[in-house]
Amino acid sequence: MPLVLPVKGISPDWGTDCFIAENATLVGDVQLGNQCSVWFNAVIRGDVNHIRIGNCTNIQDGAVIHCTYQTAATSIGNYVSIGHQAMVHGCTLKDRVLVGMGAIIMDHAVVEEYCIIAAGAIVLENTVCESGYIYAGAPAKKIKAISDKQRELLDQLPDRYVMYSTWFTDPLAQ
Repeated sequence: MPLVLPVKGISPDWGTDCFIAENATLVGDVQLGNQCSVWFNAVIRGDVNHIRIGNCTNIQDGAVIHCTYQTAATSIGNYVSIGHQAMVHGCTLKDRVLVGMGAIIMDHAVVEEYCIIAAGAIVLENTVCESGYIYAGAPAKKIKAISDKQRELLDQLPDRYVMYSTWFTDPLAQ
């Protein structure tokens, strides 16, 4: 059973067909859309501000989603993939974004749609990552435009995670 805790009378809420791993943690003012998945050891902590997550978004193993008291809520769009052990804090991720493993995205950053944040990248406060590009490094810089194949990945990866989650919720799923 996942750890789901209210804070100041507000409990996490999620839509239909979501998978929440048994050791994931959801706290406070957190709302997830439909067909989301929150994987093993992920933490989504809406205790000091709110966190909104769209449909078909996956929060992979060990990722941390948080916000900043009174100044920076977190907004994550539809069809977003947040990689293993990434940290997303007080920022906005638009639709069809991939946040690579171990990446960090800080307060008031905006990652526009169809954008890839490379593994290990650090997106500093107030940075705007332009749609259609890969950002890498510490601090993260625009590296190059995404390829057609990478754009296809951004379209397909969230659906793969919806499928993977059925392996845990539907014993007949292949």
